[in-house]
Amino acid sequence: MSKKAKRTRFTKEFKADAVRLALSESIPTAQVARDLGIHSGALYNWVAKHRAEHATGEGRSVVTDDERDEELRRLRRENRILKEEREILKKAGGLLRQGVPVTHRYRFIKEEKANHPVRTLCRVMQVSRSGFYDWQKRPLSERAQENAMLLAEIEEIFEASYKRYGFRRVLSVLLARGYHAGKHRVARLMRENGLFARKRRAFCKTTDSNHNYDIEHNKLNRAFTAAAPNQAWVGDITYIRTAEGWLYLAVLIDLFSRRVVGWAMSRFIDTKLALDALDMALTHRQPEPGFIHHTDRGSQYAANDYQDELDRAQATVSMSRKGNCWDNAPSESFFSTLKTELIYREEFATREAAQHAILRYLMWYNAHRIHSFNDYVSPMQFERFMLTRDAAA
Repeated sequence: MSKKAKRTRFTKEFKADAVRLALSESIPTAQVARDLGIHSGALYNWVAKHRAEHATGEGRSVVTDDERDEELRRLRRENRILKEEREILKKAGGLLRQGVPVTHRYRFIKEEKANHPVRTLCRVMQVSRSGFYDWQKRPLSERAQENAMLLAEIEEIFEASYKRYGFRRVLSVLLARGYHAGKHRVARLMRENGLFARKRRAFCKTTDSNHNYDIEHNKLNRAFTAAAPNQAWVGDITYIRTAEGWLYLAVLIDLFSRRVVGWAMSRFIDTKLALDALDMALTHRQPEPGFIHHTDRGSQYAANDYQDELDRAQATVSMSRKGNCWDNAPSESFFSTLKTELIYREEFATREAAQHAILRYLMWYNAHRIHSFNDYVSPMQFERFMLTRDAAA
């Protein structure tokens, strides 16, 4: 998600000196702003505030050219330092938080000293230069070397997951790669180095069950497992905000592996949206007659056209009880994951941009995202493993 750039914080002294230059008769206010590298509107506001606070009617003060040049040089240096400090703090993340070992700051200074002076880095990181240079001379302990190697693997896994994995999923990948590490160690290394997965937000859902279509009983009855693929599917619809308006997403999920077997997106939340997702799932998976198809009581799923398609597929139709989101928990869980790991990180200018991002996510989710339900392998890997095992039995 794109974020607003942080506003530069100027000191009172800087503002006062800038106003003093702007009030001089030797240089226009706009020119002062350009020379200082600040927005002219900000300087005009500072000048207006100063005049309101010091309404003496004495007019502008006189500043000599030499004084003006010296003042400009000083203010430019101060502005440059402020920008540099802001850049360093942005890179440093949470290294200044209480409880973070000072060695993590030293390591950051070592990595950044090619870009910034050590004096500046040490001042911003609140450590002494002598302490930093002493640390550089010390050989790394065996434990520190292990942590450095482990952290490199953790960072690679975290980046490969598009910064979506928490410590449990990172740990499962590490173990699969043959690394021996405890969950507390992995969690600590991630926390100390600012590797935080996006937290889940409260999930809100709306379903239009105020219609005259027939309603089916809940035959699934919260049995959210299946012995083989295509025995039970669950489906639902959610919405994604874009600058153009809402985009709606319909999915069907196989309860055997939690694989998304059908999906469709549209600007309209109608029966066609649900039918497009169903058509994709039926075409690609070709389930045997009698498979369970479970959704909520929404009009999109209860509509005659949708039910006719399920009849042709010889599906066993199941619907959640009214107002009971727990009857369709796997769909709710998937949408919560989707929004946590993708939607809440982005600001989509168009529906098309959102569609492309969601499509990439669905492909990654099925093929690569490890799932706790599948013993921390992806849905597609789980299906291949189970089917190969059954064939060999």
